Amino acid sequence: MKITTFTDTMIRKLKPEDKKYIRGEGNGFTIRVMPSGVKTWLYVYAFDGKRREMNLGSYPDVSLETARSKFDEAKKKVKNGIDPLAEKELAADELRKAPTDADLCDEYIKKHAKKFKRSWQEDERILNKEVVPLWGKQKAADIKKRDVILLLETIVERGSPGMANNTFKIIRKMLNYAVEKDILDFSVAMGIKLPAPLNARERVLSQDEIKTLWSKLDSAAISDEIRKVIKLILVTAQRPGEVIGLHTKEIDGNWWTIPAERSKNGKSHRVYLSALALEIIFQAIAQIRQTRKMTVEQEYTGFIFPCPHKEKEKSVDRHAVSRAIAKNISWQLTDNKGKPLFDKDGKPV
Repeated sequence: MKITTFTDTMIRKLKPEDKKYIRGEGNGFTIRVMPSGVKTWLYVYAFDGKRREMNLGSYPDVSLETARSKFDEAKKKVKNGIDPLAEKELAADELRKAPTDADLCDEYIKKHAKKFKRSWQEDERILNKEVVPLWGKQKAADIKKRDVILLLETIVERGSPGMANNTFKIIRKMLNYAVEKDILDFSVAMGIKLPAPLNARERVLSQDEIKTLWSKLDSAAISDEIRKVIKLILVTAQRPGEVIGLHTKEIDGNWWTIPAERSKNGKSHRVYLSALALEIIFQAIAQIRQTRKMTVEQEYTGFIFPCPHKEKEKSVDRHAVSRAIAKNISWQLTDNKGKPLFDKDGKPV
């Protein structure tokens, strides 16, 4: 290898040959020229008795001045007992292993939401709809506060302020989880306020509206199962999610005990079941027994409104009622400010 002092003119005039060759300054700072004409800056050194070759970049993208600066920095590390190439490889490996936002969303659902949130499926739905398509391929550590703000503003601007608030709450919870598990050093959601004001939707059905709804249910284009769910909601005055998740183990005579883990306020409470409520429940169970071809001797235990897929031990989807209602009305349901309550798919906005 010829030894010389590099200049811009000299490097520029190096011509490719039949075989690759190297030029150096005698201190490990070298440039390799390939038959293709590609010129690459290298730092050639020995560490722990082994020859090492560190790529400093390609010329002319990396200038002589920049390459020399990289070389000087790497050389100082070697003198201080640090292998710069090993350090670079470790950093690259850590970057490859760093989770993407899609990875973080998946871990949050599997390791946190499923364990601690009754509404984990809603978290998963919102993340897959609003977050993953936009950020999925980005490294989680590269997400900035501005990214969060722009995402939420986009949702608000399309006319879904409620969804923007819900999305932000889930993002904030997910980022806090990432900090707790040492995936991220800090949460970029800190200091961000809810993107839209919290407006309570104080819309209740009048007595006449309830009568009309009840009378129209039997002729509505919805499944018999969802028809019973809606009737039981009206009879018990309980939340749709609590009624949909009703299980035989929660019923004792005329009393229905909603466990704390299924209650919105996190507290167990009892609901008295009237004769009409029990009739609806017994009809639902009879329908299940008939569908599953159970004998008289067999006792049914399980969800009163089970998922149609027998292999899945869970209730019907929590949005089934809102979707059924949205698809059977002749006008758009709105709150007291005229804003739509449901999107085109029947899901709350």
